[in-house]
Amino acid sequence: MNTEEKLNQLANFRAQIDMLNLQKQEAIDKVLTPEIKAELEAIDAEFGDKSEGAKENIAALEAEIKDAVVNQGATVKGEFLMAVYNKARASWDTKGLDGFAVAHPEIRAFQSFGKPSVTIRSR
Repeated sequence: MNTEEKLNQLANFRAQIDMLNLQKQEAIDKVLTPEIKAELEAIDAEFGDKSEGAKENIAALEAEIKDAVVNQGATVKGEFLMAVYNKARASWDTKGLDGFAVAHPEIRAFQSFGKPSVTIRSR
């Protein structure tokens, strides 16, 4: 099986999962009475509001922690979590350096390449 055929097979597998999830939801919807559905919606609304507040608190505290760790310049470990400090990475103007390398090919000795990667996405 070539790569195109494998991609098509992968798409079929993903479609099967989507279909199973739809069928599962249809089966669930058949056994839920309108009263139960209304109660579930009320529960979702009640907890949705509570979780939004908690998510906002988490985002604010994460931002504070990240700022503090950046200012400190070191990883901080808590009892359950740790905020890992990563120093700033250097970046270069690749087009500019490629042009410079035409006149100064010795700079190519300092060039390295990482491994290629693949991302599978919808067309």
